[in-house]
Amino acid sequence: MTSDMINSLTLEMVAEKAGVSRSTVSRVVNNHPNVREDVRERVLMIIKETGYRPHPAARSLASHRTHVIGLVIPRSTHTFFTDPYFPALTEGVAEACNLHDYTLSLFLIKTEEDERRLVPRLIGKGFVDGLIIQATHLGDNFLPQLSKGNVPFLVAGRPMNAPEANFIDVDNVGGAFDAVLHLIQCGRKKIATVTCALNTSVGVDRFEGYKKALYAYGIPMDEKLIFEGEFTEQSGYKAAKNILPFSPDAIFVGSDTMALGVIRAIKEIGLEIPKDISIVGFDDLPPAIQVEPPLTTIRQPVRRFGAKAVETLLDIAEQAAGIPRHIILGTELIVRGSSVYR
Repeated sequence: MTSDMINSLTLEMVAEKAGVSRSTVSRVVNNHPNVREDVRERVLMIIKETGYRPHPAARSLASHRTHVIGLVIPRSTHTFFTDPYFPALTEGVAEACNLHDYTLSLFLIKTEEDERRLVPRLIGKGFVDGLIIQATHLGDNFLPQLSKGNVPFLVAGRPMNAPEANFIDVDNVGGAFDAVLHLIQCGRKKIATVTCALNTSVGVDRFEGYKKALYAYGIPMDEKLIFEGEFTEQSGYKAAKNILPFSPDAIFVGSDTMALGVIRAIKEIGLEIPKDISIVGFDDLPPAIQVEPPLTTIRQPVRRFGAKAVETLLDIAEQAAGIPRHIILGTELIVRGSSVYR
């Protein structure tokens, strides 16, 4: 076997050859006692035959110094527990950590000062073995500072200021395009949007999908029908109050949470959904089926996203440094009562 082939081997490949799980190979490599002797001998034989060795740059994770993966979410404690997206993401991450014998450590940061204090701890020796960092509202200096350390990390969401970073995201552009296309197919022609914050990649990409759909179907974009939100129900309500005087017949809302505020504003002025105006959100979180009428929305697989982030982080840590890993998961249009075909 050539040296290039040896260097490209991963724990998954060794596990497949040995007929065991990835975590079992990892335990053997790190001399963990919780492995049957016959299994240990089979794995060691495969390792010897293949010449497998963990890449030096990945030893912080492959050596299992702490058995801890950190999840960094730049939001307040209040937002973490009241926005249904974050518990769903954390659940997916936690389940994958458990599957691979890791403990999850959660870090909530609210201010840039919090970020400055946290970075030295995260990149300090033996604190965590790897990091998943949620990108929304992340300060400009956080990722560059983190990159100075040797801890493998993956960004959850396309980072605005670090194109060289490994990241995982959903197809926000494609999902938004599908949402607006659905409204067009419902016969709507005056389609407004409440964007997510436009200083985030989520906001930029979903707005881009909105614009692409209008352009593709020859519908002129009207600046009066565009209003920026802030991921909260109240910001959706405020945006709708600004848009509704211009009589849109549909609104694409960049998040389900904001859509709740949009629906509240519409009902206050006596309009009927979807008879007078159609609404489509984005995320498919639990509130989407609790509101009346139930919200048509774009489903992103939040729990699977969290689990895939862990799998990708483990894989990155086993590989030599190279081309940045950019993974995009698909979305799905879920049609409910807030929009109907006309």
